[in-house]
Amino acid sequence: MSSSKELASAFESGNVLVGIIGMGYVGLPLMRAFCEGGLKVLGMDVDPVKVRMLNSGKSYIKHIPSSLIRDCIKAKQFSATDDPRKLRRCDAVLICVPTPLTKMREPDMTYVRSTAEMISKNMRPGQLIILESTTYPGTTREVMKPILERSGLRAGKDFYLAFSPEREDPGNQNYTTTTIPKVVGGIDQASGRLACALYSRAIKEVVPVSSCEAAEATKILENVYRCVNIAMINETKMLLDRMGINIWEVIAAAATKPFGFHPFYPGPGLGGHCIPIDPFYLTWKAREFDMSTRFIELAGEINTKMPEYVVSKVAEALNRSKKAVNGSKILVLGLAYKKDIDDLRESPSIELIELLKQRGAKVSYNDPYIPKTPKQREHDLRMRSKPLSSTMLRSYDCVLIATDHSCYDYPWIVKHAKQVVDTRNATGEIKVGRSKIIRA
Repeated sequence: MSSSKELASAFESGNVLVGIIGMGYVGLPLMRAFCEGGLKVLGMDVDPVKVRMLNSGKSYIKHIPSSLIRDCIKAKQFSATDDPRKLRRCDAVLICVPTPLTKMREPDMTYVRSTAEMISKNMRPGQLIILESTTYPGTTREVMKPILERSGLRAGKDFYLAFSPEREDPGNQNYTTTTIPKVVGGIDQASGRLACALYSRAIKEVVPVSSCEAAEATKILENVYRCVNIAMINETKMLLDRMGINIWEVIAAAATKPFGFHPFYPGPGLGGHCIPIDPFYLTWKAREFDMSTRFIELAGEINTKMPEYVVSKVAEALNRSKKAVNGSKILVLGLAYKKDIDDLRESPSIELIELLKQRGAKVSYNDPYIPKTPKQREHDLRMRSKPLSSTMLRSYDCVLIATDHSCYDYPWIVKHAKQVVDTRNATGEIKVGRSKIIRA
């Protein structure tokens, strides 16, 4: 299979094998969408533990049930591997690998480059390669294409290359992978058309754009928009707090305006893989064009300072009891970066715990979705979730609500805690025990 017409016909018939590299919070939901669309999927991951779990029908992501994986395996629609040689069997290969920042806040393309090198050694003519990892405009053409062409094959002639940004929102009950519109751009028209044909098998709405650069810029713009607005609301929160005004009340009142206002909400810092990281990819790329992205840089400065602000509020709460942070017992409620999920990526809770420990606090955490902390690229807390009880809550000098999971009984928590620092307005409606609560 080598011509674009043959590949398009295969996509239309569904008689293809889709390879997905990276079986995480993007790759696994994408597998689900393609299997539900009637296609066969080969999931590849460098982590042999994940591969073994998947092949035994076990999920490690909360919103992807193990029963679904077992059903896909039983229907012979899905299998997992850590052997890159099997990629040669795939008609399309989708790349869902991390794109973190370096310590200097510059794009770390290690995973994208190494994945492209792995594919180039295992390619065959007629394949469609799609990058889904969020990145700066130009990555697909400037980074991916030259590496893939080391195979001796030529993009647009011997194989096809496109970019389609992931738009996953873990925990969102209103939208899934299949119902979130899919933006698609190719390095040429044929690549773009083929990528649209493939995604049309699994996604309800596909949005073609003129190039892979336009698709790359689309995802960056989405996240810059959120980053800047969250920074604005975080800064306003700190100002209104000094003025004795409840920011949550103000947001709720402003949101009654039927036009001209979209509510954003403050928090203890940015979390998730997208908003804390992706805008800085554009900041880095802007230097190539002799421009500075002042909005992005200022937003990043404000958002990255939020954990320090929260720690200052913890100190304020402890001062009420004539205690210092040093030596105090502090319980952090919620480790995930947002409510009702098990996703720990870039969670501000991690930095909060580290900052409190640096100041001498004795810190524990509870999160029903994260029983123990996994080793991360930059962090290794080696902690386990502590079970909640009234006696346990009373034993801590301060309870810090970092993630507002729906399963928490907040009136009960406030009743038994000595002091509560609330970063999410989880206790906003509570009347009894208000004197214990500090908004942060």
